[in-house]
Amino acid sequence: MTVSAETKRSGATESAKTVTITVNGRSVEARQGEMLLTALKRAGIRVPTLCHLENLFPSGACRMCVVEVDGFANLVPSCACPVTEGMSVKTHSPRALRARKTILELVLANHPDDCLYCVRNDNCELRALAAELGVRQRRYVGERRQQKEDLSSPALVRDPEKCILCGKCVRVCEEVQGVGAINFVGRGSATRIAVAFDEGINLSSCIYCGQCIMVCPTGALREQSHIKEVMDALKNPEKFVVVQHAPSVSVTIGEEFGLKPGADVEGLLVAALRELGFDRVFDTAFAADLTVMEEASELVHRIKTGGKLPMMTSCSPGWIKYVEEFYPDFIENLSTCKSPQQMLGAIIKNYFAEKQNIAPEKIFSVAVMPCTAKKFECGRMEMLHEGIPDVDAVLTTRELVRVLRMRGMDFKSLTPQVADTPFGDRSTAGKLFGATGGVMEAAVRTAHYLLTGTDLPDLKVEAVRGMTGVKQARLHIEGKDIGIAVVSGLGNASRLLDEIRAGRNDLHFIEVMTCPGGCIAGGGQPHSTNLNAVKERMQALYRIDREGTIRTAHGNPAIKRIYQEFLGEPLSEKSHHLLHTHYHKRDVLV
Repeated sequence: MTVSAETKRSGATESAKTVTITVNGRSVEARQGEMLLTALKRAGIRVPTLCHLENLFPSGACRMCVVEVDGFANLVPSCACPVTEGMSVKTHSPRALRARKTILELVLANHPDDCLYCVRNDNCELRALAAELGVRQRRYVGERRQQKEDLSSPALVRDPEKCILCGKCVRVCEEVQGVGAINFVGRGSATRIAVAFDEGINLSSCIYCGQCIMVCPTGALREQSHIKEVMDALKNPEKFVVVQHAPSVSVTIGEEFGLKPGADVEGLLVAALRELGFDRVFDTAFAADLTVMEEASELVHRIKTGGKLPMMTSCSPGWIKYVEEFYPDFIENLSTCKSPQQMLGAIIKNYFAEKQNIAPEKIFSVAVMPCTAKKFECGRMEMLHEGIPDVDAVLTTRELVRVLRMRGMDFKSLTPQVADTPFGDRSTAGKLFGATGGVMEAAVRTAHYLLTGTDLPDLKVEAVRGMTGVKQARLHIEGKDIGIAVVSGLGNASRLLDEIRAGRNDLHFIEVMTCPGGCIAGGGQPHSTNLNAVKERMQALYRIDREGTIRTAHGNPAIKRIYQEFLGEPLSEKSHHLLHTHYHKRDVLV
């Protein structure tokens, strides 16, 4: 196979002229024209902000980042002030500190005092700033706005009373994801953030990706918690409670317990889940191998028989809902494969239940996922098998951390353990699903084998790796010219779909991940917008793959065994019955 690659990088900055500015009496190098806040951050000088989002045009909404600049009569928001040669800046002058404190006090005047009960009580940016700026009493009082929680979504909760109008959720929803489910409503003191017509978010265009939660500085946005349901099931002697964990969780959760970003703690994670009382602990990466077998076979079948192309991956539930909401004409392009979470859920309640002689309705199946949309996915009618859901509850990475802390577990001191068989054996290709491009790379490895009967040399598809939002390549396999594209972030996906609508026809297979960077930066991961941590998680997955002994789904003996014993072969009647699904076109407003 030969590969020719074309990558499209959004937001890349060209080399710019260097200028020298003075900050708090010391010289700092900056790039001509860049925003002052960016230069200060690179120099290790922290200036607080509540509204700033890296790589997006500055809004200057919160004014927390104001600084004194010589020659300016007023304080200047550093996020929206371009640097110039010779600029002299004071970041923490008495005047700047007084302004920040006053702004914060005015925000807190309309904020509920329920920090003890708030899901963000230990990592709230607003609370941290209040401590940093020495806010210890309420100087401004008045009638607070009374707004109800929006509990209508199966995945998210909105608490408008905790909203500080920073606008970050609005911007990430519109400018990054291209969804626009929420926006500013009203004017002046009546301004608030709401969905269209003040309806519940379940009636909006929300695709439940949770990226709004990731950027929210307070508890105004959070996931629908399944903790109580899971804890109740664990206490119920009538239930056989099993759990699966997604590929990206093991390279992320350690950060919450003091380990470096990207540390692979799969053994500790398995041990912790057993300590919680789960009867079986499974690895979702096994089902990722199943997904590869089914999806690669489906792709080869479509190519050989003139099926609907380009075929698009179906692992990301936010992406599926996005297609249903905004591009229903592409529903037939979606792979019919269920996601790995749902595939493993179906296998557990059928193959595993049969082998263990357990009634499927007695099994309570839990999934630990980096994604809030997985909560929506497990409740879809399409994911019921004879009236029984494939998966009963989903815990985000954040929720699992809360449970482990609630149980007083010393995570780092646990003795590593391995996942249970028959689903303990997975290839490293399945582990790659946690990063953008991972589904594509794993599928290409197996598609190459199905087309040629031989493995791809080196098993590495460099063209689809990395954080770039859009990656494209052409694969030349046995005389066949196959165009592939990998997209993360739905704004990028929208632009590609528009190209296809306009007549582009050189692509055969497209991987789309809802969240920029893939599941390692999913909406259910620890609250952080630290891009370096996300990159470390990605490198950890590549390292796991590089050092693995089984690196292809088709080379996984456990996968071969389940097909021999239970499924027959990929795309068989039984695999279609359990591992595939369908989606319907919906009426949408145009």
